[in-house]
Amino acid sequence: MSITQLDPGEKLAEANGLTLCHQTFGRSSGDPLVLVMGLGAQMTWWEEDFCDTLAERGFFVVRFDNRDIGKSTRISAPPPDLGRVMAGLEPLKAPYTLDDMARDTVSLMDALAIKQAHIVGASMGGMIAQIVAIRFPERVKTLTSIMSTTGEAGLPPPQPNVMAAMLAPPPLTVSAFIETNVRVARLLRTYADPAEEATDRARATRAAARGLNPQGGVRQVAAIMASGSRKEALAGVKAPTLVIHGADDPLVPVEGGRATARAVPGARLLVLERMGHTLPRTVWPEIIEAIVELTRR
Repeated sequence: MSITQLDPGEKLAEANGLTLCHQTFGRSSGDPLVLVMGLGAQMTWWEEDFCDTLAERGFFVVRFDNRDIGKSTRISAPPPDLGRVMAGLEPLKAPYTLDDMARDTVSLMDALAIKQAHIVGASMGGMIAQIVAIRFPERVKTLTSIMSTTGEAGLPPPQPNVMAAMLAPPPLTVSAFIETNVRVARLLRTYADPAEEATDRARATRAAARGLNPQGGVRQVAAIMASGSRKEALAGVKAPTLVIHGADDPLVPVEGGRATARAVPGARLLVLERMGHTLPRTVWPEIIEAIVELTRR
């Protein structure tokens, strides 16, 4: 993989046979906390202010670009035709699974000499975080799964208009990418907010500058589809667990969060009103306090 320029604070690490772009916040002597982002989203979707606030609470915070996104390794495999797969016209052939992405996370921890960490994942990142807790329990101090799900059958599906927006052909120009991101973020948030929309635009602009890889998002969707249900395996999670979900989530309805909390013994469920499938600044204090409280267990 060739990277022309790293932004200030960004570093590269060899992990699980890949190169992962990452950034850290806070003192290296702090309590390690790894942030795992969701489908098609770069690590910058964890806003710097959010990371700084966690660092101020005593954590050594790590955020990173998942494989196939941002400045991390792009997988050289053709993405599946998801339309044909969903129509039953061809079998799903996923170049990798969420288990592979969980191994990426743990391998990055190895590269950073982190033996154990608090693992916090959002959306697909929550799925990856769950698998880290399932497959690598000795590496997980606590698990926080945000706006995610177990992957089990029978849970309510996304709202049709939101699903259509997520699966639409990727934009072909930078300006179209930015406008599409602002529009989709509005759908995911479920309400208009000029301040949040300004943040969405700035974030999308930065993502475009860091490098776009539309096919990577398609391969990540395939990874989710190929990974199946975690419901039974989650029953074996021993790490103290927090499940956070928006009451108004249109992409992963709140029942997905409730199912996750039911699946993990002793998990705490925190449902936030007026939260969809984004992390608006208004809910940061409650999310951060809940994470801090969990880590004190």
